[in-house]
Amino acid sequence: MPILVGEYTRVLVQGITGRQGSLHTLEMKKYGTKVVAGVTPGKGGSTVHGVPVYDSVYEALEEHPEINTSIVFVPAPYAPDAVYEAVDSHIPLVVVITEHIPAHETLKMIEYAKCRGTLIVGPNTPGIISPGITKVGIMPGQYFSPGNIGIVSRSGTLTYEVSAQLKEKGLGVSTAIGIGGDPVNGVDFIEAYEMFLRDPATQKIVLVGEIGGSKEEKFAEYYRSLPPEKRKPVVAYIAGRSAPPGKKMGHAGAIIYGKTGSYEAKAHALGEAGIKVAERVVDIPGLLEG
Repeated sequence: MPILVGEYTRVLVQGITGRQGSLHTLEMKKYGTKVVAGVTPGKGGSTVHGVPVYDSVYEALEEHPEINTSIVFVPAPYAPDAVYEAVDSHIPLVVVITEHIPAHETLKMIEYAKCRGTLIVGPNTPGIISPGITKVGIMPGQYFSPGNIGIVSRSGTLTYEVSAQLKEKGLGVSTAIGIGGDPVNGVDFIEAYEMFLRDPATQKIVLVGEIGGSKEEKFAEYYRSLPPEKRKPVVAYIAGRSAPPGKKMGHAGAIIYGKTGSYEAKAHALGEAGIKVAERVVDIPGLLEG
């Protein structure tokens, strides 16, 4: 059984009438995702690719009480309010695609969601995909084939590249989760790994990290604390190996100062925990099978 999203998922698209919301609503529907409603204030009564649009989350849930997941394509200045609306409507999973939300706003909305029992994936995430079943996000589904390897990643593009390499070698993915490239995230590496531990369909995990921050080091410390019999094998890849100190590399969270957040620090911590670290994406399938 996949984690977070599956055949049971019923999706609300917040910001459905925007360019990205409309495009990815269509792509999700083509993939088989059950998109049941959308929200854009002032656009209620219209439709997007056959999906009814409402003025508020409350109105959408009145007509579609089966909704259990929201995906947010709302522009950054208004995205936190969209998340609060979903949380206050008791939607249990909110996937925030929006990037450039200020870190202090992200902190507030994530803490608020936790207090109300809602799980946030993102922001600045490509979403979640359970290959062959459903996707709630912007991933190109053709790069993912079903299998027993979980992926948890800070990078959208590398998520696709890793999955494509697995597919080329005859391997597949149970669920891939993009936790997002911002300094502050909802679901983190540890939470995602614990979900994979509980998932009988997942046998091994690929962790895709980046320079900057300490998420990978924290995961390594956590992994070391687990008794061996409680673990599932992990192979890691860290992007930004050749990045110069003090230089931001694309993602808001991918910046290093001195040795803090460096490739060397992350690779060392993971290796010390007994996790194999691939130097190249193409090496990942071999390390998983080794």
